[in-house]
Amino acid sequence: MTDPGEVRASDAEREAVVEQLRVASVEGRLTLAELTDRTEAAYTATTHAELALLTQDLPVGGGPAPAPAPAREGGKRRWFVGIMGDTKRRGTWRIDQELGAVAVMGDVLLDLREAEVRTDVVDVTAVSVMGDVKIIVPDGVNVDLDGVAVMGDKKVDVLEAAPGMNVPVIRVRAYAVMGDVKVLGDSRAQPVKRGLAAWREHWRALHGDDWREVGRQMRDDAREVGRQIRDEHRALERERRDRRRDHRGY
Repeated sequence: MTDPGEVRASDAEREAVVEQLRVASVEGRLTLAELTDRTEAAYTATTHAELALLTQDLPVGGGPAPAPAPAREGGKRRWFVGIMGDTKRRGTWRIDQELGAVAVMGDVLLDLREAEVRTDVVDVTAVSVMGDVKIIVPDGVNVDLDGVAVMGDKKVDVLEAAPGMNVPVIRVRAYAVMGDVKVLGDSRAQPVKRGLAAWREHWRALHGDDWREVGRQMRDDAREVGRQIRDEHRALERERRDRRRDHRGY
């Protein structure tokens, strides 16, 4: 009989998992990097077991999907400004409104990879005047970059998802005057430390379809090492007992 976990997954089941992941992100349960990694893994999953692995630490959905978080009162934008200096935002933070970055003879860095994104689309307005605005995103998102560059540069260097995937969208409006606005993917930036929840996807990406066999082999090796240690311990105990008997007989 076929293992239920090994039953082949359908396109509809993959899309259902992607939607569950999106809802979890809006609820603040996943960072942008985790959402992107798991979404990509969902679209490439072939069995029910692989899909279940992506949602095993998330609550089982039963109610309607929550709407994306609305912008704050008045549609205010959250600004990051560097004037003849540096402004950086990285690590864990929350994005529930549009973002703005202004660099005037300075630098602004926005690292979105570990952010909790409460909206379907991240909107960023980036203004660079003789400065540098750098936005770091996970590879696998879709980036929509438009705007104007005058004696400057605006560019995207991100490994985007394949067409047809329902992945996060980063929309950037860039205005560069003798400055640069760059959107860089994870592979072009210093890597972030992966959390425990992303470890399994990372392991599978490294080892391909043989990842389960590798895991079983590691467990077997660990059990063998443990057996050898126990055998050596018993042998030492027997040797000590023999020495004590020989000493008493002497």
